[in-house]
Amino acid sequence: MTFLRITVDPEICGGKPCIRGLRFPVSRLLRLLAAGETPESILRSYPYLELGDIQESLSYAAFLADEQVIEFA
Repeated sequence: MTFLRITVDPEICGGKPCIRGLRFPVSRLLRLLAAGETPESILRSYPYLELGDIQESLSYAAFLADEQVIEFA
């Protein structure tokens, strides 16, 4: 799966997945949503974000949750 709005750069936020090269980690956006913030309130608080950023972050989280986990004994 290709994510156009999520970037990983070792020079930005220690290589954590971020929104469009901004210093805004995907994890922060997901935590805001998990805490009950609405997309509208997030966009008001962070005007440099776009609705597509939120939608793609959710798709990215779903993609990661669908990954196969291999446990070692």
